[in-house]
Amino acid sequence: MAYKSILTVATAADRLEPALSVASRLALAEDGHLDVLALGIDATQVAYYNMGGTAVVLQMALERAETDAQAIEKAANALILAQPAGLRASVEAAVAQLGGMTGLVGLRSRFADLVVLPRPYGKGRGPEAEAVVEAALFDGQAPVLVLPDDPALSASVGNRVVVAWDQSREALTAVRRALPFLLRAETVNIVVVDPSAHGAERSDPGGMLCQMLVRHGVRAEVSVIAKTLPRISDVLARHVRDLNADLLVMGAYGHSRFREAILGGATRDLLELAETPILMAH
Repeated sequence: MAYKSILTVATAADRLEPALSVASRLALAEDGHLDVLALGIDATQVAYYNMGGTAVVLQMALERAETDAQAIEKAANALILAQPAGLRASVEAAVAQLGGMTGLVGLRSRFADLVVLPRPYGKGRGPEAEAVVEAALFDGQAPVLVLPDDPALSASVGNRVVVAWDQSREALTAVRRALPFLLRAETVNIVVVDPSAHGAERSDPGGMLCQMLVRHGVRAEVSVIAKTLPRISDVLARHVRDLNADLLVMGAYGHSRFREAILGGATRDLLELAETPILMAH
């Protein structure tokens, strides 16, 4: 398996980096093709306007979204030209309403081997950033590589990998989708946090996964650690820092998205921190 079709979705011209550069490097390394979707968002809430003003507001919002899409497209083409020779890439500009963008992003993601996106939470992020990540994961059923804001933190991706393992279906899906990274990695550390004493792997936490990966030729090892901090996400983040890892592989949204949005969860917590590139799948 290789990442032959790599997609990145941009909703703001000033946040193209580092997603486009990392996606370009991966496309070159995998001899693949990079697709860039330059997406202008119409965030108009029609119900907030009276009948007479709706048409004018809609037209203005559409024109603004088209202008944004063209600006993103121009910036993406400029960045692609600055990449090393041999990169095969294409840029497509599109406009979508906030409520309808899920279908568009999901369709493009469905036919991508990997989707590379910037961190969805942080200063200046609108609801469209989170919606793009979730559309790629759920509607597109694609693995998503989420990158930190600082390009220096994504200078290398996948040399030292930590796999967050909890025996869940989502975690196993993420591991399978991350195999191209895992096969090339110098080290792969499978971390199990506070394993259940009554689970199927109680006698050898992470052992079966490690065996599967080693049979593929992955240089894998297992770490079983205690939950010494209140949140699992904090324990994982500390472990990633301790190992100086440059990629975390994990299953996404083991709980419902609504529950994680309201009560929090490991996926949302780690995405809010995002100090290291994270490859997620659901």
